[in-house]
Amino acid sequence: MTRVAVIGAGPSGLSQLRAFQTEAQKGAKIPEIVCYEKQDDWGGLWNYTWRTGLDEYGEPVHCSMYRNLWSNGPKEVLEFADYTFEEHFGKPIASYPTRPVMLDYVTGRAKKADVRKWIRFRTPVRRVTYDADTGMFSVTVHDLFNDNEYTEKFDHVVVAIGHFSTPNAPHFDGIETFNGRVLHSHDLRDVHEFKDKDVLVVGASYSGEEIASQCWKYGCKSVTISFHKEPLGSYKWPDNIKEAALLKKVEKNTCTLEDGSTVDVDAIILCTGYKHHFPFMAKELKLRTANRFAPASLYKGVVFADNPKLFYLGMQDQSYTFTMFDVQAWYVRDVIMGRIRVPDRKARMTDVEDRVAREDASVKNLSDEICYQADYIKELIAETDYNFDVDATKEVFFQWVKHKDEKFLGFRDNCYKSAMTGNMSPLPHTPWKDNFDDSVESYLTE
Repeated sequence: MTRVAVIGAGPSGLSQLRAFQTEAQKGAKIPEIVCYEKQDDWGGLWNYTWRTGLDEYGEPVHCSMYRNLWSNGPKEVLEFADYTFEEHFGKPIASYPTRPVMLDYVTGRAKKADVRKWIRFRTPVRRVTYDADTGMFSVTVHDLFNDNEYTEKFDHVVVAIGHFSTPNAPHFDGIETFNGRVLHSHDLRDVHEFKDKDVLVVGASYSGEEIASQCWKYGCKSVTISFHKEPLGSYKWPDNIKEAALLKKVEKNTCTLEDGSTVDVDAIILCTGYKHHFPFMAKELKLRTANRFAPASLYKGVVFADNPKLFYLGMQDQSYTFTMFDVQAWYVRDVIMGRIRVPDRKARMTDVEDRVAREDASVKNLSDEICYQADYIKELIAETDYNFDVDATKEVFFQWVKHKDEKFLGFRDNCYKSAMTGNMSPLPHTPWKDNFDDSVESYLTE
């Protein structure tokens, strides 16, 4: 029997398990599936922990989420086609779930599919190699519960660990002299510590804007958002949030920016992104790519060009998330089960180069990013039996962009129509800026 190793039981890994389970449910003969998960439970990044740095086993902490985090995009653009929010919660809910609500939803589908039996928890992967003579992968893992390493053979490997857990933390001259708190957003757990503080947020992408707004919500004195290439946009910030040039150097509590201006702060939060990091993969199997919508070396965005028996899920820069992971997982499943033919290496590399060229030529702003990724999802849908109204979700994205431009600190107070059910979500019971309870129970209160 064909054996498939899935590395990671977060949203993308669970999508892969669900893809195979749907076929088993129909009576199809599926491969033997083994999923290795380094954490003690499923959910990936949504599985919050108070720990930072290393966990109790000395393993790098995967979680990059903080308490009181809310989804920064409408749930209507990430809703599973085969398992709606309404099905899970028994009623329509507001459009911007909190982290516990999102975790409940993602794991609810996995529980219904009964795929937990395929997962080995607290089992990080140490090494993946490939033997061209046998056509098999060797996957060496560490059972942390029993402190035991062992190796198993597989026909295919699916890497589904994401790329938002290994911080990219650049050095700034003099930062070692800073008298306050310096941390990467990966290690942020609670913004309460910045109440009444002056904060410098370095980075103006999604994590930068989110953490800046969280600091404001929870009572910081001021936030300066230091951007690298360009400001966030036309957002209307309150008086105690401002955008400024990139940080250049630090001297004690004084930060000098690229334009020569200075700002005195109590804390520096580096929202400087993450690295695609796969230390367990053999050199010839390792994905090396920038964070972009057309990642390097991946045919159809998922098949490793140099070895078509190896797959990487969710490696793109992301507008879409859960539904994109699903479509990719369905595609990978059908490749493994022989329903989709993968061409030779030359054709695979041509596909990669074409995707990169199209992104470079056509993606200039946020709307372009949404359209590019929507088209990519449509392409994979056309080759599988996964389906949803991509254009309807794209329209929700455009409404989201409009609402952010109109009132950034209030965009979560809007609601949207589900592309899956056709039902409009209710408005939240409390404006985001006044809601300090992120529990499932509070969120579901009408």
